[in-house]
Amino acid sequence: MEPKNKITGAEAILLSLIKENVDVIFGYPGGAIMPLYDKLFDKNNELKHILVRHEQGAAHAAQAYAQVTGKTGVCFATSGPGATNLLTGITNANLDSIPVVFITAQVPSSLLGTDAFQETDMVSLSMPVTKWNCQVTCADEIPDAIAKAFFFATTGRPGPVLIDVTKDAQNELFEYSYKKIKSIRSYCIKPELNDKDINDAIQLIQISKKPLLFAGHGILLGNATNELKNFIAKTKIPTAVTLLGKTTVSEDDTAYVGMLGMHGNYAPNILTNEADLIIAAGMRFDDRVTGDINRYAKKAKIIHIDIDKAELNKNVKADLAIHADIKCFFNEITASLNYLSDEKWRNEFYVLHEKEEDKVIKKECFPEIGKIRAGEVIRLLSDKTGRDAIVVTDVGQNQMMGARYYQFKNPNSLITSGGLGTMGFGLPAAVGAQVGQPDKTVLLFTGDGGFQMTSQELGTIFQYNLPVKIIIFNNNFLGMVRQWQQLFNDRRYAETNMPTPDFPMMAKAFGIEGCVVSERENLNKTLDTMLKHNGPYLLEVKIEKEANVFPMIYPGKAVDEIILEN
Repeated sequence: MEPKNKITGAEAILLSLIKENVDVIFGYPGGAIMPLYDKLFDKNNELKHILVRHEQGAAHAAQAYAQVTGKTGVCFATSGPGATNLLTGITNANLDSIPVVFITAQVPSSLLGTDAFQETDMVSLSMPVTKWNCQVTCADEIPDAIAKAFFFATTGRPGPVLIDVTKDAQNELFEYSYKKIKSIRSYCIKPELNDKDINDAIQLIQISKKPLLFAGHGILLGNATNELKNFIAKTKIPTAVTLLGKTTVSEDDTAYVGMLGMHGNYAPNILTNEADLIIAAGMRFDDRVTGDINRYAKKAKIIHIDIDKAELNKNVKADLAIHADIKCFFNEITASLNYLSDEKWRNEFYVLHEKEEDKVIKKECFPEIGKIRAGEVIRLLSDKTGRDAIVVTDVGQNQMMGARYYQFKNPNSLITSGGLGTMGFGLPAAVGAQVGQPDKTVLLFTGDGGFQMTSQELGTIFQYNLPVKIIIFNNNFLGMVRQWQQLFNDRRYAETNMPTPDFPMMAKAFGIEGCVVSERENLNKTLDTMLKHNGPYLLEVKIEKEANVFPMIYPGKAVDEIILEN
């Protein structure tokens, strides 16, 4: 008889997750992971499992859950296709620096390398898109592997990790003990901020006449929104945000000047090339932000602060590259800096914003004729929800419209696929967001194309009665691709015209209420009905087929060549 203090590897995985304060898992069972799910059956009081309809959905849901809760997402999948179906979601989490622990099952260790049924080398496949990964072939390796996984996923620059566990390791008995990891030799959790960097930054700021602060996703990941708020309250430095940095600062803050990038706001893009100082905080100078890198911010000294040293001087050479935790940086510099930006400089942003308001925003958000516009739906929902909803988007025109026209005020209230731009991200991410914040209104803005990529997750929403409000902007096109075809390919709409099913009928098949709105006079009442509905709701909004997203920086153009209309 085995001693009572021995448990299986499968049970050890679950106990270890509980010790890491995990309470929700997203996943899908299969043959190689059956031992783990068998033990999960006994832990349903401590671990809630969300059964998705496709493993990609589990990955996106776990990511969104992590973003809205501040916890680490956890995802299970079986071997072979189950594990490979995670790869898009793993890559998405990696490019957006989201902590998710992926646990995949593997064939028994005796069959490794034999091309056994559903054997796939997940360590090799996932290595380029994870922060850390490993394969476990013995049960006694499990506690240390999970402790390392959570440590690596959550410290420094966060990111996804993967543990591949053979089936025999899940079944094997061993004497279990668990110890959280607080440090690993040669791995720097928080780089030390030195006084010289702070003093040099202060000097550059104090001599600047036209400073501009870029707030990136790292501020949210570093839990530094209050520190950012204190800094800009003291200095009044105009503050622009990246797409993933969108909720770092409330949009009613007087220092907020809009979003950077290809479809960002007019003023911060134009004035990037007028600034004499750019403070880049927790952002990576993505190509969608910089436009033509050879004509980017040539008048500016650049201070770049990032916790990941690899990002410094990677895309844009900084005059002062500071390898530091962003929270520490803002705390230190705010306490020491005595500076107030010039009011005349700040007013330049307001003047340019008025131009965008007149040329773009009024037409998109407050149209009086023509078909319903996505912008007007989003602005109405922003008002009706008191700007307090969690907004999830898919990718494409709906993403840019959601980011532009919902007026965010709360940190981590925009969940979107930034670095990878994953169509199909929206619906499963809305699942994760609603599971993570059950008392919040979750709005999903998606297009007819992206929705159809992962529409099976309606089954997950139905099963758990998640009150997600799904808004499908239907133009019967792959909208963003069509926009490019219109602008750059003489309206040669090659394979972007997409007939669509009856979306409310699809929802009804899953027991979800829904309707279609196509006339402006019905829009207000329909939105109210959706928001008041107790449970999930799908609203299909018929919009203009050839509506475009502006402003826009054309490919190869500089940021100050952004245009307001075609």
